[in-house]
Amino acid sequence: MQTNRFENQVAIVTGGADGIGRAVAERLAREGALVTIFDVDGEKAAATCGAFAEDGLRVKSAVVDIADDDAVKAGIEAVAGQNGGRLDIMINCAGIVGPTSTKITDVAIEDFDRTSAINLRGTYSITKHSLAVMEPRNYGRILLFASIAGKEGNAGMSPYSATKAGVIGIAKAAGKEFAETGITVNAIAPAVIRTAMVEGCDPAQVKYMTDKIPMKRCGTLDEIAAMSCWIVSPEASFNTGFTFDLTGGRAVY
Repeated sequence: MQTNRFENQVAIVTGGADGIGRAVAERLAREGALVTIFDVDGEKAAATCGAFAEDGLRVKSAVVDIADDDAVKAGIEAVAGQNGGRLDIMINCAGIVGPTSTKITDVAIEDFDRTSAINLRGTYSITKHSLAVMEPRNYGRILLFASIAGKEGNAGMSPYSATKAGVIGIAKAAGKEFAETGITVNAIAPAVIRTAMVEGCDPAQVKYMTDKIPMKRCGTLDEIAAMSCWIVSPEASFNTGFTFDLTGGRAVY
């Protein structure tokens, strides 16, 4: 593993207290980035930062609910303000699954609204306010977490599938809008990754998702951190508006 690919770059990782976000934040920090975790669970985020500090990693945390546009704006501007107006990397890992193993006719509209507020509107806010901070410096890398469910749809998960399809749309539109700058906006669409969020799903739903993967296994946190960090590196300079695949062969086009 390279050790200085992100030396002194300023990065924010949402949902960084646990799961995919934590794995991505750790890899960025190990490669030299100055990372701030945004998470709604301040206690867990602080504990994660403490564990990183014991390992010699520079990671801060802030309590930010990405469904709150004002909080997102303030949080991003605060990180940039502490670093001379600089924000090099934004990776939005925060999200919820919403109802699972539930037909669309049985989904309460309140559950759809909550899933949408975090997964879709939250992604929109993160992207909008990150771009505003990155634009004056003409450099930045934004990575949004979509899902294979947003490309193909997962039965029993209509709110999640719909919101993740929207995330892909945001990456396409914003990526094109900023294509002539030094800022890229991409998404990643994983198949099922074994995390605490997935552990909380109905086992039948997890089996349904895993059975669709030709490799017949879940993805790992190391695999998703590796791909994520390449996408937000200076090396990925000719990729924008794209949704990268991480599905063990489920999506091949």
